Amino acid sequence: MNVSPLGIAAATLPSPIPAQRCPVSSGQLLTACRLAWEQGGQLVALWASDDRDRDRGFCLRVLLRDSDGLTLLEHTLPDEGARYPDLSLIFPVANRMQRAAFDLVGVQCDAEDQRPWTWQAAWPIDCFPLRRDFEPSPKWEAGEEDYAFVKVAGDGVHEIPVGPVHAGIIEPGHFRFQVVGEKVLRLEQRLGYVHKGIEKRFETLNIEDGYRLAGRVSGDSTVAYAWAYAQALESISSLDVPARASWLRALCLERERIANHLGDLGYLGNDGGFAFGLAQFSRLKEQVLRLNRDVFGHRLLMDMVIPGGVAHDIEAAAVAAMRRQCFELRHEVRILRDIYDEHAGLQDRFRSCGQVSPELATKLALTGLAGRASGIAHDLRCDFFCPPYDTLGVRKAAQSDGDVAARVAVRFDEVLESLRLIETLAEAMPESEIIVPLPEVPTYAVGLGYVEGWRGPVLIALESGPGASIRRCHPHDPSWLNWPVLEHAVIGNIVPDFPLINKSFNLSYSGHDL
Repeated sequence: MNVSPLGIAAATLPSPIPAQRCPVSSGQLLTACRLAWEQGGQLVALWASDDRDRDRGFCLRVLLRDSDGLTLLEHTLPDEGARYPDLSLIFPVANRMQRAAFDLVGVQCDAEDQRPWTWQAAWPIDCFPLRRDFEPSPKWEAGEEDYAFVKVAGDGVHEIPVGPVHAGIIEPGHFRFQVVGEKVLRLEQRLGYVHKGIEKRFETLNIEDGYRLAGRVSGDSTVAYAWAYAQALESISSLDVPARASWLRALCLERERIANHLGDLGYLGNDGGFAFGLAQFSRLKEQVLRLNRDVFGHRLLMDMVIPGGVAHDIEAAAVAAMRRQCFELRHEVRILRDIYDEHAGLQDRFRSCGQVSPELATKLALTGLAGRASGIAHDLRCDFFCPPYDTLGVRKAAQSDGDVAARVAVRFDEVLESLRLIETLAEAMPESEIIVPLPEVPTYAVGLGYVEGWRGPVLIALESGPGASIRRCHPHDPSWLNWPVLEHAVIGNIVPDFPLINKSFNLSYSGHDL
């Protein structure tokens, strides 16, 4: 044991970046979170586990991040009647995580806001799906939920409900606007419509097979999730991955980043009234996806990253094809960037729209590409790099205006940087095997995986059980941190700008709802 930067006795936690594990009392939990906030730390995730079968009641886990790495605070609640302090008074983003922890495990905090978050009358309100004694097989009659949205009162104020079913082919989410004329006074979100029971499903899998489900938490981030799962399992098992496998993982991660950024740049152009941009970027994205299929066997790169390495190697012809594509994409993306930057109509829509100041971004823990557009220049590939990023010298993209234009600029910068990284990876990829067998996994071990996906950092918290089972797996999407910020970003804008602002964040419903 040693002492963490928060002054609490700590043990080293298996993780690809420096991490510590600290058991804390109720008072220490609040003190540690307050001290972390004062020192510039952020809340990464909050979740709960049922440990009653090990005579330990329930465990609340709070993961914090600062410049030194990660700190996992573990607070034991002896029974379902015990409560823990409201952490949203320090980290506002904790509000929804605390509510979800109650819906799924039944542990409650001393918060004023006790509305359900994940629960939507799909199961009895007094049943908690992530408890050990929960029976997932019964079919209950659909209930009816009356969710208490916050309303704004005043002359001329009216309400616009949008969703949960939308006109486009997107996942469901409900947005409740309070407006005067077309000016937005308040937005409140209601998510959870695509809750699939993923965390419960993990408990039925062998720990070596969990990467397949992890890669399907949010389909557009399959490489990031599968890599984070593999990191967590490899950390628990003290397994070193072959060098070539690490380079191939990074190659896939950067191709995933490029494909999603290209798609977003096209849709942002379209939402700004510039259909030409959608046509061109859709064409470029399709080229990337087709080469993915030809080289790796899957357009989205699913099941490429597996514990111990990767599923497929690449040949010289594939390397040459990717290098040619990088050259062609760089040329076309630069031309399109000049067109976007010089298009008066687009810039009129982009600039000062959906603005999140660096001060607000810091307070609300904005992360990922949206954070980098608001002056929070965090990127795991640079801050806590793991192989092969320790040798690549990633150039961090950053803006400070925090508007749609800034989020567009970050995407352009990251596309060009990812193209450079792919060329470097392809040119200097080491020769080695691509996978090694997984050793015996210790029981009741906790490990973390943390990967910079295209939206932001993707977390997998994995706990092993007896017989190579999964006792608990908590996937955490960066969208958990960024969805609440979107509610602030639209204030003062007009209703027709919401689709543009929303797309500039492009947050995951599936990765959030689990």
